[in-house]
Amino acid sequence: MVDAATLEKLEAGFKKLAASDSKSLLKKYLTQEVFDKLKTLKTPSFGSTLLDVIQSGLENHDSGVGIYAPDAEAYTTFADLFDPIIEDYHGGFKKTDKHPAKDWGDVDTFQNLDPAGEFIISTRVRCGRSMEGYPFNPCLTEAQYKEMEEKVSSTLSGLEGELKGAFYPLTGMTKEVQQKLIDDHFLFKEGDRFLQAANACRFWPTGRGIYHNDNKTFLVWCNEEDHLRLISMQMGGDLGQVYRRLVTAVNDIEKRVPFSHNDRLGFLTFCPTNLGTTIRASVHIKVPKLAANKAKLEEVAGKFNLQVRGTRGEHTEAEGGVYDISNKRRMGLTEYQAVKEMNDGIAELIKIEREL
Repeated sequence: MVDAATLEKLEAGFKKLAASDSKSLLKKYLTQEVFDKLKTLKTPSFGSTLLDVIQSGLENHDSGVGIYAPDAEAYTTFADLFDPIIEDYHGGFKKTDKHPAKDWGDVDTFQNLDPAGEFIISTRVRCGRSMEGYPFNPCLTEAQYKEMEEKVSSTLSGLEGELKGAFYPLTGMTKEVQQKLIDDHFLFKEGDRFLQAANACRFWPTGRGIYHNDNKTFLVWCNEEDHLRLISMQMGGDLGQVYRRLVTAVNDIEKRVPFSHNDRLGFLTFCPTNLGTTIRASVHIKVPKLAANKAKLEEVAGKFNLQVRGTRGEHTEAEGGVYDISNKRRMGLTEYQAVKEMNDGIAELIKIEREL
């Protein structure tokens, strides 16, 4: 049973959210009926409650989504809330749908989107992975954080060729290394208020670390929001190069570390927006003419299922007319198709910018 204090918090938080003008998906789908059905449930292995799932959205009414999965079972136990949110966010991925098997497609079909370097400043493709046998952040113990970091750093130290590099634990990091990583925009800070509220930052900085290759074009974040974030990036618009590097890395790491995967939802992640392929392919792009016509920019982006963010990602402004534009859908399509949506959308944006 869920204890009285938790129930009290849930009831009070639910009332406040219902009375708020929040635009979050949590508010949209947490009806009284769903709330009453789920408020006394717990996940079988870790005993996560509805409060663990929704507390971030209850505290931050300006959330876009507002829920996280404290452990993998939460997606099943609290399916009545997760399923409609997943369907809404991922463009119609229904609860009867099954995410397709992993497919990187023909990696040689992607090219340089901006060979003359007029528009695209940088290109990045990332994916998230969770290690099998471990829950997500809110349920991890300090010992598990240490154990995971140990596994990750020893796995990554086996990478060779272009991917060869070094692992930098956040614990005991020197000021010099820290500054170097900040200058390269590699260092992640302790979670934002959305993650803090979801209880995702406990025992910080234990178990957190960063790996990057010698060329600084391949990066792994360990235990930031997800267990692993694998990131391939470089200056300019050569999506083909960035994509091939990521595929090589993921395939290599997958041989050494078992990842949590679900038949219906694909690869499992802490935030439901990242399920499925977990792929976010993005560019930093300067489109001054389109930027002056935000409605047009949003319209074209919407047609290709793209998300437009500020220069420094979510909840930020576009600095100097530079936008971060990425694929929004991560479920119900393959890895290749997710990147292709970004590819085609950006090609179209550049074409329109030229014509304006």
